[in-house]
Amino acid sequence: MTVVYEDNHLLIVNKACGEIVQVDKTGDPSLEVTLKQWLKEKYNKPGNVFLGVTHRLDRPVTGLVIFAKTSKVLPRLNEQFKKGEIHKTYWAIVKQAPELPEGMLEHYLFRNEKQNKSYVCDANKSGSKRALLHYKLIGKSDSYYLLEIELYTGRHHQIRCQLAAIGCPIKGDLKYGYPRSNPDGGISLHSRRVQFVHPVSGLAIDVTAPLPEGDAIWKKFRKYVY
Repeated sequence: MTVVYEDNHLLIVNKACGEIVQVDKTGDPSLEVTLKQWLKEKYNKPGNVFLGVTHRLDRPVTGLVIFAKTSKVLPRLNEQFKKGEIHKTYWAIVKQAPELPEGMLEHYLFRNEKQNKSYVCDANKSGSKRALLHYKLIGKSDSYYLLEIELYTGRHHQIRCQLAAIGCPIKGDLKYGYPRSNPDGGISLHSRRVQFVHPVSGLAIDVTAPLPEGDAIWKKFRKYVY
C-alpha cells in the first residue's frame, strides 16, 4: 500500500495485490484498519480515528482506492459514486485480443453470492443488473494485450466477467476462465486512474497509480504509461 494523495478530507492509496479494503470473513488485516493506525501515528491522534470506506477493490486487483477522512465528506463521496461522477480507468492484461480494438460492452450480470461470482444473463432474470464499460486496446507485447477500460457502472466483478464474456479473460483470473494463475495469486487488473471534483474544495482531482512493481509482464507495458 502506498499513499498517492492526501489532504484534510481525502486519502487515496495504491492497493497492493492480496490486500483487502475492508474487514471480511477471513479476518485478515485490512487497508481500512492499517490506514487508521497509520493516521493515528502520523498525526498523533488520541482515541479512535475516522476513516470512511467509499468503494472496494477485489483482493487480487491492484490500484487506487479512495477513502474519506471526515464524516462530512463520506456521504458526499458516496453520492458522487452513486451518480457516476467519479470516473475510474482500469488497465487489464489479456492473452486474447478483442475482436474490435475499441468498443462498448453492455451486459446484464447476475451475482451468485454463494460462489462469489457474477454471470452474464438475460435482462429479464430476477436480480440481474445492467453493466456498461468501454474498452480500448492500447498496447501489445509478444504474448499479451493491454486494454484500457472506462467503467460506467460498478457491478460485482464487472470487468472480469464482461471481458471473459467476449473471450478475453484477464491474465491470472482462474475464476473467469484464464487457464493459469499469476505467481502472486493476483490478476492483471489495475485501477489506474481516478478523476472527480473534490467534494469540499470543488477542485479537479486527477490521480494516477504507478504500475505494479516486480511484475515482468507489467514491465513490458511501461512504455505505454502516460
